[in-house]
Amino acid sequence: MAPHLNIVPSMFVLLLLFISASKVQSDAFDVVAKFGAKADGKTDLSKPFLDAWKEACASVTPSTVVIPKGTYLLSKVNLEGPCKAPIEINVQGTIQAPADPSAFKDPNWVRFYSVENFKMFGGGIFDGQGSIAYEKNTCENREFRLTLCTNALIQDITSKDSKLFHINVFACKNITLERLKIEAPDESPNTDGIHMGKSEGVNIIASDIKTGDDCISIGDGTKNMVIKEITCGPGHGISIGSLGKFQNEEPVEGIKISNCTITNTSNGARIKTWPGEHGGAVSEIHFEDITMNNVSSPILIDQQYCPWNKCKKNEESKVKLSNISFKNIRGTSALPEAIKFICSGSSPCQNVELADIDIKHNGAEPATSQCLNVKPITSGKLNPIPCSGPVPKTPSAIRLKHTNKFNAIVINIFIHII
Repeated sequence: MAPHLNIVPSMFVLLLLFISASKVQSDAFDVVAKFGAKADGKTDLSKPFLDAWKEACASVTPSTVVIPKGTYLLSKVNLEGPCKAPIEINVQGTIQAPADPSAFKDPNWVRFYSVENFKMFGGGIFDGQGSIAYEKNTCENREFRLTLCTNALIQDITSKDSKLFHINVFACKNITLERLKIEAPDESPNTDGIHMGKSEGVNIIASDIKTGDDCISIGDGTKNMVIKEITCGPGHGISIGSLGKFQNEEPVEGIKISNCTITNTSNGARIKTWPGEHGGAVSEIHFEDITMNNVSSPILIDQQYCPWNKCKKNEESKVKLSNISFKNIRGTSALPEAIKFICSGSSPCQNVELADIDIKHNGAEPATSQCLNVKPITSGKLNPIPCSGPVPKTPSAIRLKHTNKFNAIVINIFIHII
């Protein structure tokens, strides 16, 4: 009898939960029905969107801003908190940015600032209309920017053709980005899929990212982050950094990237820091269970990162890297060099681990690897064999070569004089 008696209180509890949930229905603020927005692709959504947000944010009960199906033009909107209760945005339609980059006077298009307990969902599309900006190489717009937000979920949203970063997460805590679709042409400049900095507890899950720069880029101050089930490509892969370019950068630590597939990208699992410049620290970075398909540099630590030759090439990086692992990474490399570790001569990488690596070169040559200023810890099957390639010349090695050559000349002159 005891098992049957337990059914009654259990059902009673479920009934109470259902009744409670029904009483906490969120108030709906429809931008069309209540605030006069027009889904004609011409009328600016900014004022109706902002008015709906302000009323919803002022509500003492949970609220939802609804953007129905249709196409809307949005010049910009700044959505600020704190709000008095949890708030949602149900985006069902397509929201388009002005196509002309000159229409933007600041770097934000859609900005959430100081919002807590926030959710965006609905299957809608944010279309940055970036094609003109790509042609002019003019980047004046970010897709979403979340600043000082806490406990947020962005789910089932598409970001298309952003003029700069699709999503920028800054100084946030406990943010989940799930089932996102991000797309831009592979030649689009600086269109990072998701970029973050100075944030903690960010989760990026089950998302498809195709873009012209890093699928995901992780800046300074990022801590305790999980990235999993991502498909990436085209683009520049999943990157820690770049770091070390600016003063007083905060450490990056506790990042786990797992169960991802990276295809036709210039890089795969990458950490990049600037030579010379400023110090910093990167630790507890773990790449695991990743498939590489025709990736040019599948596994890369680059402490000589120097785009456009705008760096101090003759100096070592001051960023300290430690406790980094690459485990169960398999697939194919577009170039022979599948593993490349170029660490700092003044601050060598510490505790770098390679385990169960199987990356084959797509061409006739076998896959190779090279290492500088690091002795990786290895285990399991390893293809290519770590550190089997030529040792590259570093700034310190070049200086030593020149010094030795100069000394030899001086000695030779001295002998002839004697």
